[in-house]
Amino acid sequence: MTDAIPLLRDIFGFDGFRPGQEEIVDAVTAGENVLAIMPTGGGKSLCFQLPALMRPGITVVISPLIALMRDQVRALQEAGVCAGALTSGNTEEETEAVWNSIEAGELKLLYMAPERLAAGSAMGMLRRIGVSLIAVDEAHCVSQWGHDFRPDYLRIGELRRALDVPLAAFTATADQETQQEIVQKLFDGEAPRAFLRGFDRPNIHLAFAAKDSPRKQILEFADARRGQSGIVYCGTRAKTEDIARALGASGHVACHYHGGMEAEDRRIVETRFAREDGLIVVATVAFGMGIDKPDIRWVAHADLPKSIEAYYQEIGRAGRDGAPAETMTLFGPEDIRLRRSQIDEGLAPAERRGADHAAECASGARRGDDLPPSNPLELFWRGGRALRQLRSL
Repeated sequence: MTDAIPLLRDIFGFDGFRPGQEEIVDAVTAGENVLAIMPTGGGKSLCFQLPALMRPGITVVISPLIALMRDQVRALQEAGVCAGALTSGNTEEETEAVWNSIEAGELKLLYMAPERLAAGSAMGMLRRIGVSLIAVDEAHCVSQWGHDFRPDYLRIGELRRALDVPLAAFTATADQETQQEIVQKLFDGEAPRAFLRGFDRPNIHLAFAAKDSPRKQILEFADARRGQSGIVYCGTRAKTEDIARALGASGHVACHYHGGMEAEDRRIVETRFAREDGLIVVATVAFGMGIDKPDIRWVAHADLPKSIEAYYQEIGRAGRDGAPAETMTLFGPEDIRLRRSQIDEGLAPAERRGADHAAECASGARRGDDLPPSNPLELFWRGGRALRQLRSL
């Protein structure tokens, strides 16, 4: 992998690989089909960006969020790499620049949302432009039993077959069942070379507290970390706005973020958070995958997350620089009711919703919905999958 070291240093600014990265980069560069499960903050993006520079042609990166794509494209362009994205959030000038780079034979990485694959023209376009590798970020989104299921991820297997090129899939959260589904849906059941790098983030301190005036508890937690960048996750849009106002009134620099905001307003918050020190973003899960600010020192949950996978993803935004980080999760009986509504409104198949309700009802029958849990983690998915995942954190 000697050819990779100058690129690693000159383009990405690293003197060496993080543990586990080098052999993944080696396999992807060699054109092997790869499934890599790496901890949040473990450097997944480098494992397809670096091979893209070492291979001929264009690497297509399938990514679930426009914000994630824009952040990675911007960072690559600032490092001198010819990268672009085709998204619904593009300006005409941005889209024209991507096409000009493709026609000039200069583009190395092309980012796309999975939904774009639904357009009949997308497949023909990708056949024409010389794609040599497909990289799938957040590959767990292909799983109908996962917490972030995206139906259009199911089209990626068809894309791989049509282009007949290697595929590298990356995620931080995939238990055994989800891994099997990824292999089936993305690799047609033919096992790729798999790399499991664990889930442990020893620099992150985990804490839980029963709800007792949640807004006050969040304010006290933020006050003790004044001046540090942080994220507060809330279960509803209204609560993000309420807590952001309270933080601002207490002298913090804070803003809210949720899916009901205009796209430009969300982009402003994303840009501010990436560039400002000490900013607090109070958000729903819409402020999610792909947040790559290295010095987030704390993450708080005003409501219990909807699953153990979601919890791991959300706290994983803290401490990506390896320095100590803290989390605090509030829990209460209303989280059960909120979880029920999320089950009913989710995209999961009927079988999955029934299983979630059955597990939840069993717990409620044991203790009663109006009693706080003896163990806050018991409010997460109560099936064996959740407990097995928890033991790996």
